[in-house]
Amino acid sequence: MSTATATARPGAVLADLLPASRVRDAVLVLGGAALTGLAAQLSVQVPGSPVPVTGQTFAALLVGTTLGARRGFLSLALYALAGVAGVPWFAGGASGAGLVSFGYVLGMLLASALVGALARRGADRSPLRMAGTMILGEAVIYAVGVPYLALAAHLSASQAVAAGLTPFLVGDALKAALAMGALPTAWKLTGER
Repeated sequence: MSTATATARPGAVLADLLPASRVRDAVLVLGGAALTGLAAQLSVQVPGSPVPVTGQTFAALLVGTTLGARRGFLSLALYALAGVAGVPWFAGGASGAGLVSFGYVLGMLLASALVGALARRGADRSPLRMAGTMILGEAVIYAVGVPYLALAAHLSASQAVAAGLTPFLVGDALKAALAMGALPTAWKLTGER
């Protein structure tokens, strides 16, 4: 492996440690979309909410952070477009743009780009910065998903918050805790900082 690929350059994300090529980028984008689709199948219905708890948001934020803004966004765009086209890999094997929870998928597109850009600035290299990055990413997902839920399900703002935000806060804190340990540890294991 060459020095250029073995050493983390300023502005590098974990995926940049692999030898650079278009094939690498295509595989990473496809893999990110597939990981998000698989994680969406870890789905548990929340009583009183049309939005399930899934592994989807964690995967989307992990994809953005490890791949960077551009590849992360492309992965989530591929995930969204394939799901709209009929691939049954949204939460619980659903597909299509008519889902009341589709706003969360759109929010994941933006969140993956945000966390990827923050990772390029080193936000994935320490536990505290990683927790903050995950919280910001989750906030973006909710900023798009909750209003979309309100419109699509004909809910008031307070009903949408109660059904599409409040029940998920504890789980999101756990996801942030997982990421704050996993990604900085991955950097340590590579010998790069």
